[in-house]
Amino acid sequence: MKIVVLDGYAENPGDLTWSALENLGNLMVYDRTEETKIVERINDAEIVIVNKTKIDKRVLDACPEIRYIGVLATGYNNIDIEYAKERRILVANVPTYGTFAVGQFAIALLLEVCHRIGHHDRAVHEGRWTNNLDW
Repeated sequence: MKIVVLDGYAENPGDLTWSALENLGNLMVYDRTEETKIVERINDAEIVIVNKTKIDKRVLDACPEIRYIGVLATGYNNIDIEYAKERRILVANVPTYGTFAVGQFAIALLLEVCHRIGHHDRAVHEGRWTNNLDW
């Protein structure tokens, strides 16, 4: 089974492994894919993994082997869902993508509001603490 990741850098800039997908078939990972290269790269793939790359009717017509499109994000507005459904191509996203990161960021923002961490960080880096007569 041929598996192609079209814009892998968005999900894995080098700190993760694709080994789980490698175990499922012949995997090819591209960091980024220009629109003119999409069909060439996935022409006979059964599984296509994307983040932001558009998979529209033109691409689906040119790539008849596609059986599954995985979107490594919460949305799937970059996929022609209706046409994929007609072609019986399963499309899935990651509905809980980033849930923990969003929670962490919300807490970080609350701490910033309460403690003005950014202000104090700038003051230290600008030398306002070490050069202040009253510190």
